Amino acid sequence: MTASVNHVAFNRSVPVGSVVTVEAHVSRAFNTSMEVFIDVWMEDRFSGEKTKANEAIYTFVAVDDTGKPTEVPPLKPETPLEEERFAAALRRKQLSLVLAGKMKPTDATELRALFMGEDA
Repeated sequence: MTASVNHVAFNRSVPVGSVVTVEAHVSRAFNTSMEVFIDVWMEDRFSGEKTKANEAIYTFVAVDDTGKPTEVPPLKPETPLEEERFAAALRRKQLSLVLAGKMKPTDATELRALFMGEDA
């Protein structure tokens, strides 16, 4: 089930008649949730030129048949883009938890490393 929409960027409008392709990739799996990065591409039907139209980041919670959160398997990034998105997902999660009051800022090691230059 969808837990949150973390980011949506509408970078370009999609003209009528364009072919639209939506690519979704899990950027990181946590205990019972996963972050999914979505890229939306448009293709001009005549030239074949593909352009990124927008992107979004969603968080989903895995649930069993009774609706109870269930564990998801870990994810191992393999490409540089996957590694970048994997690392950023943890920072986004920590920021979300800090803003919700569910994590102390001092415990957000990845954010501290990013903003304070400390080792994570």
